[in-house]
Amino acid sequence: MEHGGILVNRTIMLPASVDEAVDALAATPGAVPVAGATDLMEAVNAGRLRPAALIGLGRITELRGWRYEDGGTAVLGAGLTHARMDRPDFAALIPALADAARTAGPPQVRNVGTLGGNIATAAAAGDTLPVLAALEATATLARSGATRDVPVTHLLTGLDPLRPGELLTWVRVPLLHAPQVFLKAGGRSGPARAAASVALVLDPARRAVRCAVGAVAPVPLRPHEAEAWVAGCIDWDVRGEDGAQPIDPAALAAFGEYVAAACIPDAALEGAGEGAAATLVRQRRTVAVLARRALGRALK
Repeated sequence: MEHGGILVNRTIMLPASVDEAVDALAATPGAVPVAGATDLMEAVNAGRLRPAALIGLGRITELRGWRYEDGGTAVLGAGLTHARMDRPDFAALIPALADAARTAGPPQVRNVGTLGGNIATAAAAGDTLPVLAALEATATLARSGATRDVPVTHLLTGLDPLRPGELLTWVRVPLLHAPQVFLKAGGRSGPARAAASVALVLDPARRAVRCAVGAVAPVPLRPHEAEAWVAGCIDWDVRGEDGAQPIDPAALAAFGEYVAAACIPDAALEGAGEGAAATLVRQRRTVAVLARRALGRALK
């Protein structure tokens, strides 16, 4: 096979089950699992990746769907495509994730790009990543004879990374049955790479607000102090005539500024050059607007 003017010989394996896939990974060090290949082919074309072998996951049907699990959890297959997550039945279950999937790119990308690929690639602008962070999702990693569960945020930050021979198989998402919102600002109209994004979910059982900001740092950021502060500004026991939970408009605006300052602090602006500082200021304003709007929509 010729690629980019270079003669490349690649071994391609097509397992039909998770067990076959992890066995192939164990037997072939340096092999790369691939599903949609939207990120992988970009890396190959740019010369950043030369995999020794490819393990195609497209035949593993169990990884392309989702199911309920006892205890109020949705178990999502790593091969779940963005297009599948945008369907009404899934959107009713995890609306913020459906919204993120809907904006992940043009139809040809959404039709093949997968949830597991977003996590494994861990691109800063990955649309599903802040949603998974806000929902405190957990990933199941399988290897020959064993599995382990790891918070998705630990995978993204490298606190507990994917180990050699492990395959990302499932993503477990707690079902809060409460409002959740994903908002994104791109450089142009329509599906585009995020300049900033915000995922926000309410957790009425714990009287908590969870927020994650994407695309402004290498990994999604959780402004925990802002979350705790604004949760105390919400009257969780009262609803207005329109069904909305009341919050002082000033607190709503302050929350946006609090989130933005936590994610893009003054120290970052002071240490940047003139052009970079101007970009960061615009980005901070964008985050403030997105966070304020996201909370406002969630409380309606």
